[in-house]
Amino acid sequence: MRKAANAYSIMYSFMPVLFQTELQTYPRIMQLRNRRVYAVLLLSTVLLGLASRKFAFALPTLVAAYAGDTLWALLVCWLLGFCYPYWTSRRVAGIALLLAFAIETSQLYHTPWLDWLRNTIPGSLVLGHGFLWSDLLCYSVGVACGYGFERIALRKQL
Repeated sequence: MRKAANAYSIMYSFMPVLFQTELQTYPRIMQLRNRRVYAVLLLSTVLLGLASRKFAFALPTLVAAYAGDTLWALLVCWLLGFCYPYWTSRRVAGIALLLAFAIETSQLYHTPWLDWLRNTIPGSLVLGHGFLWSDLLCYSVGVACGYGFERIALRKQL
């Protein structure tokens, strides 16, 4: 066990002091985050998001208008948790929110190649088309839901 502690301290000695307390929980978080669960969460969120667009006519107006964007931000949380299982919930939520806001503000920038990419189905789903302030609120709600769900789920496993 002493060798493992030394290996972690050597491996992360190059990181800033800001992350040192977060990295001390590395082995514990790795055991708690299950990639299979995150794969199910990813798939179900994608299906719910696509269904919210396809069946928008059957949903209440508020849900139809904002569910897709909220679920998109939630998907970014699940994707980061899946790809980086050793990150803390706070880091996953913070980076997910930064990515969502960056992609939304990138919609203010238009070039022919970027507009062409946004006109494809994958580009439209990932990059969107036009900047809306309401999307920033949806992203905040989606990330907050992901953060809250993860904190509750991880707390019950402790």
